[in-house]
Amino acid sequence: MTNFNTRLVHQPAQGDNGTGAVTVPIYKATTFEYPAVGAPIKDDYSRSGNPTRRALEDQLADLEGGYQGFCFSSGMAAIHAALAIFKQGDHIIVGYQIYGGTFRLLHQFFARWGLSITAVDTRDLAAIEGAIRPNTKAIYFEPVTNPLLQVTSVSDVAQLAHQHQLLTIVDNTFLSPYLLRPLTLGADVVIHSATKYLSGHSDVSAGAVIVKDPALARRVYFIQNALGAVLSPEDSNELARGVKTLSLRLDRQIANVKELVNYLRPRPDIAQIYYPGVKGLAGYEALQKEATGAGGVFSFELSTGIDPVRFVNQLKLFKLAVSLGAVESLVELPSKMSHAELSPEEQLAAGIKPGLIRMAVGIEDYRDQIADIKQALDKAQK
Repeated sequence: MTNFNTRLVHQPAQGDNGTGAVTVPIYKATTFEYPAVGAPIKDDYSRSGNPTRRALEDQLADLEGGYQGFCFSSGMAAIHAALAIFKQGDHIIVGYQIYGGTFRLLHQFFARWGLSITAVDTRDLAAIEGAIRPNTKAIYFEPVTNPLLQVTSVSDVAQLAHQHQLLTIVDNTFLSPYLLRPLTLGADVVIHSATKYLSGHSDVSAGAVIVKDPALARRVYFIQNALGAVLSPEDSNELARGVKTLSLRLDRQIANVKELVNYLRPRPDIAQIYYPGVKGLAGYEALQKEATGAGGVFSFELSTGIDPVRFVNQLKLFKLAVSLGAVESLVELPSKMSHAELSPEEQLAAGIKPGLIRMAVGIEDYRDQIADIKQALDKAQK
């Protein structure tokens, strides 16, 4: 089975199920019996290895084109594990628009242990190269940023990283392996908040790390086993179920985004739209070179004649909530929610204007989505 959509549906068999079940069972056992002292075993303790979780980890590694996958209890636990392979005195270059939780983890946790970072615009290879130090070990970035959806080339960054013997670490949450496979473009490590598109139903908190070679796998496994923030068998089963419909959901979400963008572009109350999946919008040509789509998130700026707080409060179908990637549509106001900790000056420097709206589009009928946006815009007129 070599085609991606087929591999979404069929997890790798674990080889110990004699019942004929067509899905991997939920193995809730916390410990596993040794046949004899010194006998070879596959599992001994569920934190160290669990058949339900391993089937999912093997599948995600296969979907990303990697050597081995590791699943965690949240996206932040996965990011923590990927960064914990570094040591005191190491330096990492990061994208200046990485997820806020990652930025907080680096600045308020890893900085205490002597891990230093430099934030740059990863679209600018000269800026990356200028930030490299003798102790630099990796470049960490998101190929499509949140919430402005700026596009960075994975292959360009990976090529530069390899020239300097650096690791390339890519957070692929926004696109998923259905749309982009960074390891096949030269990256070394891929991270997912599997809570988002991989799960897709707002009911599982999970994270994943996939690596391209055995040496990296040993380093990440040590962290996974030592810290223990593993995904439970029950949540592994839920996540595996979500993965089966990844492409079906994303196809609908992308189609819906394009309908919404086409509706909003000519409206005078929309100042700008950010979505690299539509020709003519920023990032389109760059993304086309490496990805097959831009995902189900887009952002837009309201004109000065629309009250952004009133707009989001008037929406009915789009729920006012953080997160993304699920079957239901969500909306957030970055200046008041995801980036509220920044001062107004810092927000503007990051491109976050008061009228910026981010929508995570679900699989509802696009006509209902458009109707909801229209009535909210009408009611938000100043």
